[in-house]
Amino acid sequence: MGAVTSEQEWVADRARFAEDDEDWAGPLAEQFAEVGRLLLAGSTVAEVLERVVTAAKAVVPDADFVSVTLRAPSGIYTTPVRTDALADELDQLQYTHREGPCVEATRTPGAGLVGVDDLTQGSPWPRWGPAAARAGVHSVFSVGLFPATPPRLGALNFYSRRPYGLAGLDRQLAIVLGGYAATALAATEAVTPAQLEAAQLREALQSRDVIGQAKGILMQRQGIGAEEAFDILRRTSQDLNIKLVQVATLLVNRRGEL
Repeated sequence: MGAVTSEQEWVADRARFAEDDEDWAGPLAEQFAEVGRLLLAGSTVAEVLERVVTAAKAVVPDADFVSVTLRAPSGIYTTPVRTDALADELDQLQYTHREGPCVEATRTPGAGLVGVDDLTQGSPWPRWGPAAARAGVHSVFSVGLFPATPPRLGALNFYSRRPYGLAGLDRQLAIVLGGYAATALAATEAVTPAQLEAAQLREALQSRDVIGQAKGILMQRQGIGAEEAFDILRRTSQDLNIKLVQVATLLVNRRGEL
């Protein structure tokens, strides 16, 4: 996206942005202009969301991976796009426990900003926080999407393996990008809210069913419990860098061969 820029130029330009320089018009400004063009050129929700996470990785390079959470009116959460399988896994754990930054961002009034600088030093989420830290994620930050009054449509989520990896300027850039993403989604008329909810609900139920089948196969064949079976699926997903539901589907469809 955009012309090649040296690391020194990026650092200097980010500093000017943070200082609110009135003449700010460097490579970061060009990047945001390009992001706006790309997002508004998306004709479907899926296309816009794919462009959102791609842009997020470019604009906030200190984020190791990014995802988008969508919340249907019925309360069903899904992750339609992500840059890494671990992001999908961390999101799914939040949906299961009903706690974590992306879930909280859909409930938080005002700007809908939720983050923790170092999960190893404590977390407001007693189940999700320690699990994320064990997976190697140390700092998190989520930006709620529209509308301003909860419950929101969803959230834009950033994960970093480094403590304080998403502090200061990175958060400012994430907030700006969240506004771009919300505007682009609001302008997309490819699906109605009812169609989006139906698609999300269908995906969630199908995923839950196939993961349950895969866990059952592992429990029966290896004589293990449900938690151990899920951990095998989770680690395999992470090792292969594919979605957890894809690992489960592969196991269910090819159980006679594996």
